[in-house]
Amino acid sequence: MASWLGGLGSGLGQSLGQVGDSLSSLTGQISSFTKDILLEGAEEVGDAATELHVSNSRLREIESINAAQKLENDRLKKVCSDLEEKHEAAELQIKQLSIEYRNQLQQKEVEISHLKARQNALQEQLQKVQTAAQTAQLGAGVLPAATASASYVPEVRHSSGFEGDDMDFGDIIWSQQEINRLSNEVSRLESEVDHWKQIAVSSKVQGTNDAEQSEICKLQNVVKELKQNLSQEIDEHQHELSVLQDAHRQKLVELSRRHREELREYEERIEELENRLQQDGVSTDAVDDPKITEQKKKAQSPDGGQVEELQVVKDLEEEIRKLNHKLSSAKAENKNLLKEQEFAKLEKIQIAQDYEKLKSDFDALQRSVAEQDALLKEQKQLQSKTSLPQDVVSLQQALLEAENEIARLSSLNQGLEKELTSAQHKHENILSSNTEDQNSEINQLRQDLERKKHELDESVAERETLIAELEELDKQNQEATQHMITLKEQLKQHTETDSIIKQLKLDIDCERKKVSELESEKMKAFKELDSQKEKLSHCSYALNDLHITKQQLQDNIKDLQEQLRKAQECNSHSKKEIGELQQRLKEREEELRVSLSKLTEKNNEESNYTCQDLILKEREVEIAKLQEDVSEGKQINEDLQKSLSNLRIENGKLMTAIEELKQELSDAISEKKKVHLEKDTLVEALKMEKKQLESELNETGKRLLEQARNYEQTIEDLSKARSMDTSALQLEHQRLVKLHQEKDFKLAELKKTVEQMELDHQETKEMLTTSLGGQKQLTDLIKEKEVFIEKYKNQALQAKQELEEYMEVSKKQDVLKQNLEEKDRSLAVMKEENNHLKEEIERLKDQQSRSTPVVEPKTLDIIIELESEVTQLKVIKNNLEEEIKVHKKTIEDQNQATVKLQQSLQEQRKEIDESKLQCQQMNVTHERLFLEKDEEIKNLQKTIEQIKTQLHKERQIIQTDASDLFQETKVQTLNGENGNEKHDLSKAEIERLVKGIKEREMEIKLLNEKNISLSQQIDQLSKDEVGKLTRIIQEKDLEIQALNARVSSASYRQDVLSLQQQLQAYVLEREQVLAVLSEKTRENSQLKTEYRNIMDMVAAKEAALVRLQEENRRLSSRSDNSSQDMSRETIQNLSRIIREKDIEIDALSQKCQTLLTVLQTSSTGADNGAGGVNSNQFEELLQERDKLKQQVKKMEEWKQQVITTVQNMQHESAHLQEELHRLQAQISVESDSTSRLQVDYNGLIQSYEQNEKKLKSFSQELAQVQHSIGQLYNTKDLLLSKLDLVTPSVATAATVSQLSGVQCSPSEALNEESKLLQNELEQLKKKLQEKDSTIRILQENNQRLSDSVATASEIERKSQEGTESEMRQIKEKHDVLQKSLREKDILIKSKSDQLLSVSENLSNKENENELLKQAVTNLKERNLILEMDIRKLKEENEKIVARCREKETEFRALQETNMQFSMMLKEKEFESHSMKEKALAFEKLLKDKEQGKTGELNQLLNEVKSMQEKAVTFQQERDQVMVALKQKQMESSALQSEVQHLHEKEQRLNQELERLRNHLLEMEDSYTREALAAEDREVKLRKKVLILEEKLASSSTAVENASHQASLQVESLQEQLNLVSKQRDETMLQLTISQDQVKQYALSLANLQMVLEQFQQEEKAMYSAELERHQKQSAEWKKKAENLEEKVVSLQESLEEANAALDAASRLTEQLDIKEEQIEELKKEGEIRREMLEDMQNKLMNLMNSTEGKVDKLLMRNLFIGHFHTPKNKRLEVLRLMGSILGLKKEELDQLLSEEQRGVTRWVTGWLGGGAGSKSVPSTPLRPTHQNIFNSSFSELFVKFLETESCPSLPPPKLSVHHMKPLGAAGTGKTSSTPPNSQMQDSSVSGMGRRPDANPFLAPRSAAVPLITPASSSGHLLMKPISDALPTFTPLPVSPDASAGAVLKDLLKQ
Repeated sequence: MASWLGGLGSGLGQSLGQVGDSLSSLTGQISSFTKDILLEGAEEVGDAATELHVSNSRLREIESINAAQKLENDRLKKVCSDLEEKHEAAELQIKQLSIEYRNQLQQKEVEISHLKARQNALQEQLQKVQTAAQTAQLGAGVLPAATASASYVPEVRHSSGFEGDDMDFGDIIWSQQEINRLSNEVSRLESEVDHWKQIAVSSKVQGTNDAEQSEICKLQNVVKELKQNLSQEIDEHQHELSVLQDAHRQKLVELSRRHREELREYEERIEELENRLQQDGVSTDAVDDPKITEQKKKAQSPDGGQVEELQVVKDLEEEIRKLNHKLSSAKAENKNLLKEQEFAKLEKIQIAQDYEKLKSDFDALQRSVAEQDALLKEQKQLQSKTSLPQDVVSLQQALLEAENEIARLSSLNQGLEKELTSAQHKHENILSSNTEDQNSEINQLRQDLERKKHELDESVAERETLIAELEELDKQNQEATQHMITLKEQLKQHTETDSIIKQLKLDIDCERKKVSELESEKMKAFKELDSQKEKLSHCSYALNDLHITKQQLQDNIKDLQEQLRKAQECNSHSKKEIGELQQRLKEREEELRVSLSKLTEKNNEESNYTCQDLILKEREVEIAKLQEDVSEGKQINEDLQKSLSNLRIENGKLMTAIEELKQELSDAISEKKKVHLEKDTLVEALKMEKKQLESELNETGKRLLEQARNYEQTIEDLSKARSMDTSALQLEHQRLVKLHQEKDFKLAELKKTVEQMELDHQETKEMLTTSLGGQKQLTDLIKEKEVFIEKYKNQALQAKQELEEYMEVSKKQDVLKQNLEEKDRSLAVMKEENNHLKEEIERLKDQQSRSTPVVEPKTLDIIIELESEVTQLKVIKNNLEEEIKVHKKTIEDQNQATVKLQQSLQEQRKEIDESKLQCQQMNVTHERLFLEKDEEIKNLQKTIEQIKTQLHKERQIIQTDASDLFQETKVQTLNGENGNEKHDLSKAEIERLVKGIKEREMEIKLLNEKNISLSQQIDQLSKDEVGKLTRIIQEKDLEIQALNARVSSASYRQDVLSLQQQLQAYVLEREQVLAVLSEKTRENSQLKTEYRNIMDMVAAKEAALVRLQEENRRLSSRSDNSSQDMSRETIQNLSRIIREKDIEIDALSQKCQTLLTVLQTSSTGADNGAGGVNSNQFEELLQERDKLKQQVKKMEEWKQQVITTVQNMQHESAHLQEELHRLQAQISVESDSTSRLQVDYNGLIQSYEQNEKKLKSFSQELAQVQHSIGQLYNTKDLLLSKLDLVTPSVATAATVSQLSGVQCSPSEALNEESKLLQNELEQLKKKLQEKDSTIRILQENNQRLSDSVATASEIERKSQEGTESEMRQIKEKHDVLQKSLREKDILIKSKSDQLLSVSENLSNKENENELLKQAVTNLKERNLILEMDIRKLKEENEKIVARCREKETEFRALQETNMQFSMMLKEKEFESHSMKEKALAFEKLLKDKEQGKTGELNQLLNEVKSMQEKAVTFQQERDQVMVALKQKQMESSALQSEVQHLHEKEQRLNQELERLRNHLLEMEDSYTREALAAEDREVKLRKKVLILEEKLASSSTAVENASHQASLQVESLQEQLNLVSKQRDETMLQLTISQDQVKQYALSLANLQMVLEQFQQEEKAMYSAELERHQKQSAEWKKKAENLEEKVVSLQESLEEANAALDAASRLTEQLDIKEEQIEELKKEGEIRREMLEDMQNKLMNLMNSTEGKVDKLLMRNLFIGHFHTPKNKRLEVLRLMGSILGLKKEELDQLLSEEQRGVTRWVTGWLGGGAGSKSVPSTPLRPTHQNIFNSSFSELFVKFLETESCPSLPPPKLSVHHMKPLGAAGTGKTSSTPPNSQMQDSSVSGMGRRPDANPFLAPRSAAVPLITPASSSGHLLMKPISDALPTFTPLPVSPDASAGAVLKDLLKQ
């Protein structure tokens, strides 16, 4: 799953990367587009030609961009399809994985069942072992019974209790082992998961070609499998151990139980024997015993004697009982011993067998060890060749470990055998001694029954001996049982080791085979390596070629991308240009308005001047025309806008159609879902029917049972009633009953059949109903398919070509298949030969073995040869097999390619359909536009005619003044009429558009009606089908009725038989169907269950997540509290429990003390009578004490358990907290990942939406481009029509100007008019050319518009032919009009400057307007902001009001304080008043004292003044202090509030501190208590643990040792296994890699061989052809060289002349260069004016048209003469026809016929020389030898012809530079006797005719070879002028030694 998900992820990553690349390219294009838009302002072109060039280049770039965008769209579509395919593949993979997991589950279940079976078998073995152990321990249970001591029972109890403890310990161990196993499994699974993840990642990164990684993966897989096996084996071993422990416990329990039962039985037996002895004693008394009689007599006489005798009798009886008891026990022991002996014998036999098996295994292992040693040596040798040192070392180690283990096992075996023998000897001795002793004892007892006293002594002695012997036997028995257990464990170990050894043997054998195979393959590989190296070199060459091709393709892709970008730029430029043109039109309109206003003002001002009035009128006419043009431009713009809107509507319709298609798709999907649901319902119905059938079957079975019971009851009743009747009646009754039963059975069967028939009928009905629904759907689908078929029929024609290509591929495949078959046949032949050779070799070997001494050397050579042949044949066979594989692969690749091509075909078909629809829509729009434009043209023609008539009238009435006014009014009326006409035209266009829309609506309605009719038809069809089906059902019912009638008729049995057969067949079919259905239902149910399980899992996970989150919240909230509360609660509980226990212990200790005191008192003051009672009480107290001790122990144990649980809880809480943190971290990580995923998903969605939007925009742009093409086309037509109309007016103007020489001013005005018209014409033509170029380019790209383009081209030709004549006239007048044009240009420039200034003002005003608008918007925004600010301020105001209120409260408080201060002030003032009064009193006193003390007064006055000053200062200080006081009071109030806050905080903190202190103290107290208690418990527990450990050590050592040994053995063996398996896997991996490499090399070899062979064949053919050609050429050249050497001397003079001619030609070339420069200048001028270019293009087109159909008559005659000589039958008729066509005379025909009779052939000479017509060239007739002509090549003939031509009759004159004539002159030094028959027209650039025929090598270059090809020229290549294909020659400086022939040959070679 991980790998698949990884693959899917990588696939998605690649696809998204591609999408990203495309997006990046698009963004780059957009950025370039914006740059172009920004830079476009700077790219204003002055010339119209450069503008045309720019627009053409932009258009091309737009087209390239469009094509690239289409390609990108296709690529994106492909990416989408690839992603869909990947999605489907992923779904398939998921399904496969689910199936694999199900299979694995089933396998696991099977393994579990096997393990259960194995467990059962082990349990059975254990039971057997238990039975053996029981027999062994029976003896141990006898002796205690014999002793019959009461002390034995508590011992047994103790042992049983100990066993229980042991069982608990075992359970703990087992559970621990289980936990360990599960943890190991978990860790293993985690490691596996990590490993697979790593593999997935590595596979993503590095790909599939990395062989090393695949090896590593395989090795890791193997390692994991081995680990799994190891863990499984360990688990099995642990399970077995646990099972053995359980069995041991069960054994012990059963033994103890049996022991008790045996004890009881023995007690019962003892009682029985005592009873018998008593009876025997009575009988012996009755017998005449003299002693007894004497004793009786004695008893009769004295009493004392009787008492003694009775005592003796009692003693004797007791002794007899004891002896009998001993006898019975001895017998039982004998029996037990005999059984044990038998078991021991059986065990001995088994051990012997095991020993033999082990010996054989050991021998086999030794052999395998020896073989492995040998193999190791071989592997070491191989390692020297191949790098495998680690594997060999590991194998050696494994072998050494295996040897050690084998030795150890053998030693163990021997020890076991010795122990067994010793045990058996001991056992036999014991048994023999026991048997002998017992026999002797029995005989003695029988003999000495009479002598009881003697027997008593002997029996006592024997008893002592027997007790000793029994004790020894018990010990021996125990030892034997232990030995048995150990032996069994060892046996199990041996069996395990055996299985491991077998596995090792198998692995070793496999490895041997693999090693041998590897050796053979390595030899082959060494042989093939050399050949493969060569192949590799070839492959590298091929790879280099592929790389080169790849680079080329990449370059092509880059070029295409660049073209796309250019096209996009062009598109943007064209859009901008359109926008600019529209702006210019608007500007022009504004300028026109301005000029109109100015003109009207000028008219008012200059009404006096008549000439100026005329000029103004003409201007007004011009302005009207301009207005018309503007209005036409507006109309065109409106039309464009309308067409744009129409296109948008169409686009919307297309979008709606796409949405409808999407809806249809969704409907189809929903229908599919419905079908699935119906199927599901059918399946469920069938299930229900099945359940019903089962229930009915059950009911019928119940009925049958009830009927049987009824019949039995009736039979019983009848039998009871008629038991008295005779036997005959009974027989009849039975017969009748049987008949009755048979009839009942038949009835039941018939009922069943009827029910089955009914069920079948119902099923058929249901099937019919379902099939009806399906048929309805099918009919709908069929209709849809028919529609699709009609579409695809059109595509089939295109697909045929591709099919032909595929047919060729299939033919190639057939050829390959035939080759394959041939190779298979050859293989079979080779195999047969191989078999024959093998037989021969065997025969030879036999002969060699027979005749070894006499070996001939020939036979050896033959054998060697045969072996070499065999090896060669094997190599060939391998090669052939590899070739077959290669062919198969190629076939598969081709199939895949065909599938891909089919997919691409389907995509192309879809695209073609779309393009067809678009074409149809375009055609419709074009036709409509054509019609509209034609109507417009007609209207314009009418208006132009009216204007012409008006112009004529104006010319007639120029002289008069009144006519001026009349003309003004007329012009105004005409203008009004024109305006009205324009309005009418626009209205008509609107009406047409409305009509078109209505027609569209009508079409939509018709389509809707068609849809409704189709749906009705479908309904009718479905109804018809329903009717048919009902009829069929009725027929079926009739047939059923007929069958019922037949059943009732006489031919009943035959029909019944046939029906039964049919029924059986139907039943079989039904069963099959039901089986299929059940499988489907099962699959469905499985899928549903899986889905539900997955959903449950998801829901559970979500619920768990939610719970965890809630728990996290709770725990995070309660973590602080919960830990404390938990600890408190636990501590409190524990403390409470401890207190209770302490109280109980105190109570028990008090009880014990009281009991002790009671005991002491009772013991001291005990009487004789009360002694027994005290002892009984003491025993009871002791028992109570024991019980209490046990309770105390239990309580302590419980207490310890509680403590441990508390500790565990604490640990668990810590763990849980850790887990919580971990889970929180995981949740956070998961939430992060989910958020990232969501972000990625949103990003993907956004990118997808953007792509969709871009696609829509592209489609809209396409539609716009197409629409613009249509509009341009229409505008072109309009302009052409205007051209036609405007030119005659110009001509008339010119004629008027010529005629009226007297009237200067009006003629000049007319000239000005004509110039203006010409300017307009030029502009219109420029526009026309631009439109034509765009239309042509778009025609080349859009092949769909080929028909419309053809019609357009015809129209263009007609229009061009019409315009050519007009343009010639205009050319003549052009020179005259240029001067006036310049003047008008100056005027126009001034006007344009004014217009520009006005437009600038306008633009400025518009900018100001825009600025004002922006300002308004800004003000509005500011207003909004201010409103927001006002709201904020209001809120702040409210806050301030609240603060003010607070301040008011503070102010009031301050006022109160102020009042208090004022009161204080008043008091102070009162005090001051009082002080003043005192001062006055003092003054009075002073005055009184003044008289006597003036000095003191003065002093006092001074003091008073100082005091007053101080008072003033004090008052100031008081004021300051008051202010400071107020401030301090405010501060103090703030500080008080803070202090209160701090006090509260301190109180809280103190409370918390106190709480924490209390808590700490409590915790410390509790911890100290717990620690003390724990220490006490630890001490007690340690004591107990020591005791238990001592007990456990003895019991568990043996088990641990055994398990440890087993685990060690298992680990060592598994390590060996791992090593061996690793080696095996590595070798396997190397093998597979080498095989793959060999296959790859073989494939590459075969391919390269094929390629080499093809190359060799081609090269051979080429070389042979070239050799032959070169040989012929060399022979010819030799002959020619001989001839030329003779001619060298004669031709030197001619060479000099030729050199002179070449010099002249070089001069001419210089002149030509000058002329070309002049031509280029002229071209530039022509490009400025643009008139010349049009002429040239028209001329070129005329030349094309004129020279296409024409043929040179001379050439045609020469061909006719040449062709005349070749045919044989019907020459005369053909010749006469050809002559009549060419216009030959009868005399010439007769001459030709006479020449034919002679056999003279002048074909080549006539063809090359120009025939009889050209007398300038001397014709050299050939000799009448045909072979030379036909054998010699064409080049040789041409050379000969040139040689003859190069020998002139007259020496040419030397040309000087001064005497040079222009190229157009008739002759250039060379005179011709006759005028030329055919003159070749030169190109339009030169514009000069050809001169007469001359020698091409002596003539100048321009005359001999024209540089520019004419448009079309018929004739031979050599007669044509030099084109771009052939090279043009520069004059060569030739040496005087070389001849003209050599020069010509050099030229030919070049």
